[in-house]
Amino acid sequence: MGTVNVVILMGNLTRDPELRRTQGGQTVSDLGLAVNERYKNQAGEEVKKTCFVDVTVWGKQAESCAKFLRKGSPALVEGKLQFDQWESPEGGKRSKLRVVAERVRFLSGAGAGGGKDDEGGADDEPAAEPAPPSRPPQQAQTRRPMPRDARAAC
Repeated sequence: MGTVNVVILMGNLTRDPELRRTQGGQTVSDLGLAVNERYKNQAGEEVKKTCFVDVTVWGKQAESCAKFLRKGSPALVEGKLQFDQWESPEGGKRSKLRVVAERVRFLSGAGAGGGKDDEGGADDEPAAEPAPPSRPPQQAQTRRPMPRDARAAC
């Protein structure tokens, strides 16, 4: 049986995008995304948790992100998880989980440059890798709240 590696996140940028070029000339942009979750605990109090996610965007879409997004801009990111491992200068093993974006949608709102639409204009350019083909719509499923143990991960 195959595996699935799909991530869809909506949040706000924690910093301005950092645009750079690789030695091979490819354009890449690193984004920080804050994804908020609100829920009521057992005492009925509203709890807000924020999960901070590093996102890497490649190619033309990386250039668009650097041009149009700023700290605080709302964005929807579709991509896949990537696990990186390396050795620190001190010799210790380090690791990091990040999202490699296949598509970034610029959403209107605070920090997005305004606009009446739900999405900006330059967001539909595909990233370096094409998105997988669309699947036929599935029947709606009842959503259940995430167990508290799972929420502690972010």
